[in-house]
Amino acid sequence: MTNNYMNPNANAMTPNAVNPIMPAEAVEPRPFILPEMMDDSFSSEDIGEDFDGIRLSFRKVKIPSGGMIQFEFPGDDPENPDYVKYIEGVILYNHAASAYWSGGSEYDENTPPLCSSLDGKQGVGTPGGVCAACPFNQYGTATDSKGNPAKGKACKNMRQLYILRSGEYMPIQLSLPPTSLSNFNEFMNNVFVNRRRPTWASVVQIGLKKVDNGANTYSVATFRKMQDFVGEQIPPMKQYASNFREQLRQSLEQRPVIADSVVETEPIFDAAPAYRTVVQDGTNSISSPYGVIDGDRDELPM
Repeated sequence: MTNNYMNPNANAMTPNAVNPIMPAEAVEPRPFILPEMMDDSFSSEDIGEDFDGIRLSFRKVKIPSGGMIQFEFPGDDPENPDYVKYIEGVILYNHAASAYWSGGSEYDENTPPLCSSLDGKQGVGTPGGVCAACPFNQYGTATDSKGNPAKGKACKNMRQLYILRSGEYMPIQLSLPPTSLSNFNEFMNNVFVNRRRPTWASVVQIGLKKVDNGANTYSVATFRKMQDFVGEQIPPMKQYASNFREQLRQSLEQRPVIADSVVETEPIFDAAPAYRTVVQDGTNSISSPYGVIDGDRDELPM
């Protein structure tokens, strides 16, 4: 398969109603390279033993605080992360998520939530139960960092995006806070829903915008469609995304179930049979040639 996966002349970014969230800029289309298209120097057999049993996770990226307009990426050196202005890639999957902290403790990254939900529908913890009926999931129940009443919800509604960047083996996990959900919903409707296209059928660019509401300065995510996959580009992307979605959905659904044994299912990627879902130590993860990938196992990010 050729590395020229993305037709550089197909559906280039133009300033029109399909892309209302970000201002138009001149964008040079680039080929999009799936993992099976990469020219590897090392096979799964070469690295499998070295990484056997190592627990890994999707690289997690958050919307920064304080109005910053660069994303912080975990890099080779934990003390010196990488910073990028944009995230470009394919949204393989996205789902709602919610988390509740008491008394503004969500501002402390070391404090786990009292209650969390992986689908925004059913909470686990205290108070737990159906999210729609939860009193903490109502507007006007929030508090700010000083504990003062606020207009929002005490339960933090979020959106988890799994984004595959060109030439990388695993997607990153981007957590959208409540302040970025309006932009994401508008983008989804304009670019995908109204055109009847799945999110994996286009390359998108996610940026950041500084907002000052008079009381606080914060950052919100902005979205732009870069290009569409067309013609013969669609089948391999569809297969890749479908396999990933199915395995991740199974992982999210089975995580609350405690299992004493290791359970293996079909490969997550047809082109990479070493990927599989495993239930281990009471949690459900995705196993890869590089170890076990927790996915959303850690505390829900802010």
